[in-house]
Amino acid sequence: MAEIVLIRHGETEWSKSGQHTGRTDIPLTRNGRKGAAALEPMLRHRAFGLTLSSPMERARDTAKLAGLTPDAIDENLLEWDYGAWEGRTTPDIRVELGDPNWVIWDHPIPPGNTPGESTDEVADRCRKVIQRCLPVLDEGRDCALIAHGHLLRIFTATWLDLSSDSGRLFLLEAGALSSLGFERVQHVVTGWNQTPE
Repeated sequence: MAEIVLIRHGETEWSKSGQHTGRTDIPLTRNGRKGAAALEPMLRHRAFGLTLSSPMERARDTAKLAGLTPDAIDENLLEWDYGAWEGRTTPDIRVELGDPNWVIWDHPIPPGNTPGESTDEVADRCRKVIQRCLPVLDEGRDCALIAHGHLLRIFTATWLDLSSDSGRLFLLEAGALSSLGFERVQHVVTGWNQTPE
């Protein structure tokens, strides 16, 4: 059966340092570009019926280096809007808040240079992308989505009909491939966090 292939963009300086990277347009590192190019052999055998990319440079460059040409740029694939936490690391935020157990999944996002989003708002965007993919999947053709770590984790939770904050359960490395599909009519994970050998 047809699958949705999830492609997390390659490494950036902020993904390497653990900084929350939502709407800041950060380029791939040299290692990120190398990793994205290494995805091409993993994807070359697939003929995608629909390929969508986040508008961010890091996603678009990952697509190109992996040998994919997006059919469209989809704003719904933008990363989670982290509001005031943009560019900040979890350890820094824990110190600022005086909360050693703080994680981004459990707390409202305060506004900063951008308004911020809840996981449910991100899931609403993911549902729009799923609706765009379903007719293609129904025709037996695969879809490819090139996007961001937290967005793709929330997308997976949404595909599985889990709560949006269940995205926390799906570790996803920079430059990794995952896939979602069907077991009969049940939505399932068919592959996860695969990186080139």
